[in-house]
Amino acid sequence: MTALVSVDWLQENINNKDLILLDASLEKTVSGEQSTNNHQTIPKARYFDLKGRFSDKTSTLPNTFPSQEQFEHECQKLGINQNSLIVVFDNRGIYSSPRVWWMFKTMGHEQVVVLDGGLKAWIQKGLSTEKRVSQTYEPGNFKANLQKASVKYFQDIKSNIDNPSFIVVDVRSEGRFNGTENEPRKHLESGHIPGSINLPYKSVLTNNQFKPKAELQEQFETRKLGDQDLVFSCGSGLTACIVLLASEIAFKKSRQVYDGSWTEWAEKNNLTKDLG
Repeated sequence: MTALVSVDWLQENINNKDLILLDASLEKTVSGEQSTNNHQTIPKARYFDLKGRFSDKTSTLPNTFPSQEQFEHECQKLGINQNSLIVVFDNRGIYSSPRVWWMFKTMGHEQVVVLDGGLKAWIQKGLSTEKRVSQTYEPGNFKANLQKASVKYFQDIKSNIDNPSFIVVDVRSEGRFNGTENEPRKHLESGHIPGSINLPYKSVLTNNQFKPKAELQEQFETRKLGDQDLVFSCGSGLTACIVLLASEIAFKKSRQVYDGSWTEWAEKNNLTKDLG
């Protein structure tokens, strides 16, 4: 399968009995920006609560990858089955939906795609929306099968500095990467992991959609990343998945994320501010 589908494709296939449409919109961004569209959603969509039900709430870090058991249980509650074709979207066009795409892939479910342009593209086509409401579903038979190599941890990144086997691609803004712009998490200093390469996530998007494949390939190749083993990082492991998905579209390569990302790296290396 391709990683992306269009609004036209979704409109034509929305009545497929195996299709599960997941709304992965966030209530607000890390900087506190409220979500848009007053919680409107695409008809038949089920709400994928990324921060509430699909993150490890015992972790002190944001957006931490859940256990296999938690992910499986919550997917079953959403009525997701082993043979489900999952289409994920969000209300910002392309923002949180690639994270959900990566999570399903990492849990061994290959039948998952992202709606390019998300809810914004749906509305721009003049298609109808409805108010998002809480619902219950007949439990599904979804089974998770964690692909452990897809998730990288602090020690993996630290060890890689002295004995490089992959390149960390940091998708934060150039200012945050270079330490000239403040982090949205106010207790953190900005900067970057030694040896990492900057590819801001906004550089792979245009008008809330992914750029064409050739332009995505150029973004990687100009940084000499086209044939490298890559691990993606950001502030908390969320926008890292945007550039990871761009890599999938361009090269069908790495699906690895440093889940703790800059938040964990800065905290564990004492790159924090005294806010007292």
